[in-house]
Amino acid sequence: MQRPLAGVTRHNLVRELLAGVTLLAIAIPLNIGYAQIAGLPPTAGLYALVVPTIVYVLVVSSRQLVASPDAAAAALVASSIGGLAAAGSDDYIAMALAQAIICGVMFVLLAVFKLGFLANFLSKPILVGFVGGLALDILVSQIAKMLGVSIDSGGEFVDKLAGLVGGLGTTNPWSLAISIASVAILVLGRRMLSAVPWALVVMVLATVVVLATGLADRGVAVLGEVPAGAPTLTWPVLDWQTWLLLVPSAMALTLVTTAEGLLVSRSYGEKRHYRTSPNRDLLAFGVANIAAGAQGSFAVGSSTSRTAAMDQSGSRTQLPSLVLAAGTLLLLLFGTGLLEDIPSPAIGAIVGVAILPLLGIREFAALWRIDRFEFAIGAVCFLVTLFVGSIPGILIAFVLALINLARRASSPAIDVLADDDRPTASLLDAAQPGAMTAPGIVVVRMAAPLFFANADAFATAVRSAVEAPGPGAVRHLVIDMEAVTDADVTAAESFESLMESMRSHVVTVSFSRLRASAEDRLKKLGILDDQRVFDTNRAAIEELSARAPSERGTRDE
Repeated sequence: MQRPLAGVTRHNLVRELLAGVTLLAIAIPLNIGYAQIAGLPPTAGLYALVVPTIVYVLVVSSRQLVASPDAAAAALVASSIGGLAAAGSDDYIAMALAQAIICGVMFVLLAVFKLGFLANFLSKPILVGFVGGLALDILVSQIAKMLGVSIDSGGEFVDKLAGLVGGLGTTNPWSLAISIASVAILVLGRRMLSAVPWALVVMVLATVVVLATGLADRGVAVLGEVPAGAPTLTWPVLDWQTWLLLVPSAMALTLVTTAEGLLVSRSYGEKRHYRTSPNRDLLAFGVANIAAGAQGSFAVGSSTSRTAAMDQSGSRTQLPSLVLAAGTLLLLLFGTGLLEDIPSPAIGAIVGVAILPLLGIREFAALWRIDRFEFAIGAVCFLVTLFVGSIPGILIAFVLALINLARRASSPAIDVLADDDRPTASLLDAAQPGAMTAPGIVVVRMAAPLFFANADAFATAVRSAVEAPGPGAVRHLVIDMEAVTDADVTAAESFESLMESMRSHVVTVSFSRLRASAEDRLKKLGILDDQRVFDTNRAAIEELSARAPSERGTRDE
């Protein structure tokens, strides 16, 4: 087990500390905005940066992955709890804390039972669609905030959009001016000097302008009072029915974080040449979420944008996260008064610009070019998440993942091999009807396990390969089993039907390159009956080819 601050040396200490200051400047304004998206007080976003961050750093295997609430998690919290209690109420806050604790327990169970592979069912199109739907829902709320238009941020997407359009006539010109200036600084600033924490710059400048000009008296909304003090130990008091109601949304949060977090952790480990442990990373998310729920915050996930920012700044350790925790604690103890006059339009601009990449416009365009079916999966997830809800969205995502898996598994590569083991014809595409490996011989390779989804396709393809050259032309069928790692009962029944067909055509059947790990299973199912098993090579094919004429003469007699 590696030490918590692996990679820190006296040579990179200053660089890592400076990276921590940058991370602090990025995280403070974003977490305040994400807490507002979630329908929680600003302190809920700040508390997540203290104790949860510290316990995460002590457990995680990744040297760079940053843990924090993000936009998608905040939107999921709002959409899943908004229908159960009024945003900002005591019950609502208690449910958000309970949801984080449930997430933490699920992460721990995934780590203990090594079930992280379940998140692999959330393919890229599914994640793009799911997160994109959440992002657009968030964006509508942030645009309303930027315009100074009042809408019900806890409502459905259609209601929010209707409220925004209907309220355009009440746009506050000063809020609009602050928003335009904030977006311009964020976008142009990052293009010119990407290392500068422009979110912090915008927050400071906007606050100074509001204080100097008294814009709060002209209708510009400000953050308001932020309670001072360190986070304290708490526990959500709810009846057990309410805890159960939070399980589906907690499961969705857990799966999305698992899929994204493990992918980002592994990619940076490979990129920077250090080892990561998926189960330890899941355990780290678990303890961080339990800590978040037990001290006044909401669900914690992985932050791809902050991890990328730390990598670009040269950081290769978790020290910046500890600097973030220490800096946030100092702010909570001594500097909350500085936050009271932050204008809401500036926060909306910061969050809005941050979530724009989550809409997945480029990803959808790439999917459209590469695979229309994958694009359709992403689009369905996007629309269901946006118009029906986040929980139905994640359920539809799993159903679509299974459909996509079955679709691909039902059409495996089935080829006729040449005598040098190269494919000469695809049976599913019928590219070369009547192709044979050698005179009287067809060697067929199935590039997938045999199971209910593809068994009939395989049997049909093999019959076609044997019958296509003409009556009596094929005397030997060899099935290459190298890629057949498993089979099921349906496949065995289909295989028996195929064997009957081969016997009626007076075709002998043999197997080649049978995997030792699959042999017992295939014998138990009756697929390996008394057929000959050998290694496919030129000598074997020549031997069968030499036997074919004599066998044909004997059988014709």
